[in-house]
Amino acid sequence: MTSPAAVRRRDADSDLPGPLAAIAARPRLAALLGAMCIAFSGIFYSWAEVSPSTGTVYRALFGLPLLGLVAWLEHRRYGGLPARTVRLALLAGVFFAADLLFWHHAIEFVGAGLATVLGNLQVLVVGVVAWIAFGERPSRNTFLALPIVLFGVALISGAIGGRAFGANPGLGVVLGIATAFCYAGYLLIIRRGSGDLRRPAGPVAIATVSTAAVAALVGVVGGDLDPLPAPASLAWLAVLGLTSQSLGYLLISLSLPRLPAVLTSIILLAQPVMTVGLGIVLLAEAPSATQLLGVALVIGGIAIATVPFERVRASLRGAPA
Repeated sequence: MTSPAAVRRRDADSDLPGPLAAIAARPRLAALLGAMCIAFSGIFYSWAEVSPSTGTVYRALFGLPLLGLVAWLEHRRYGGLPARTVRLALLAGVFFAADLLFWHHAIEFVGAGLATVLGNLQVLVVGVVAWIAFGERPSRNTFLALPIVLFGVALISGAIGGRAFGANPGLGVVLGIATAFCYAGYLLIIRRGSGDLRRPAGPVAIATVSTAAVAALVGVVGGDLDPLPAPASLAWLAVLGLTSQSLGYLLISLSLPRLPAVLTSIILLAQPVMTVGLGIVLLAEAPSATQLLGVALVIGGIAIATVPFERVRASLRGAPA
């Protein structure tokens, strides 16, 4: 018997504009490509060699054309977005600007790989905030994961285990945790504002405009906004905006709801691990053995909190010998 959720997804797929329907029809390939796009975010930002506010502004601006095009196609087919969705998308963009600004600063102090792992703590933050704000009690596994993750964070910070990689790993960890809280806020707000699977781009395009405006204001007030970066920096920022801000998001948002929960969890967990590896290979980052153990504990704790192990066991029991 087909579940109501599956029926809704099937109906949504049939209503998607042509290019989006093609992506939704190949969710595994789309999810893999999307995860790769996002895994390179910290690498492209580092290669751009710009300030945190400059990177945030131009990532948003370069990501807008593709998002805007898809949002326009959605608008033509389904009409305008509800006013509530627009308001929440604008607010979500404020949180996303803070998320990127904190993350860019964290990269400066602890490297792209470790900063990305810390930002992925949003998985646990979302669970706790949803419990406090909306009464959605986290699973028992989430509570089991917290001490494991916190110990891993302590190892990454260098508080345990002696010398650690990074200009200031302790400060980098603080900024990475702030990144996770802000990204959790973005996710909770953007999801509350839009539950329409047919319109993945519209709310995010609006949030991206808000992100650019907020980051520009912060950069002007803080004095680190470069209105005209060097051509090489602009080229890397364009790649960052196209891949991470727009294409990567569209691939992930269209594919993950159409995949089994186990595969979704594996893909999301693989992305920060990929970034750590890319940082070592492409940026010559050298996390200490203790920090890498911390990464393993953080990823392992997130896996405990998010992977539906009961479904895995049930599927294994039902598999033929």
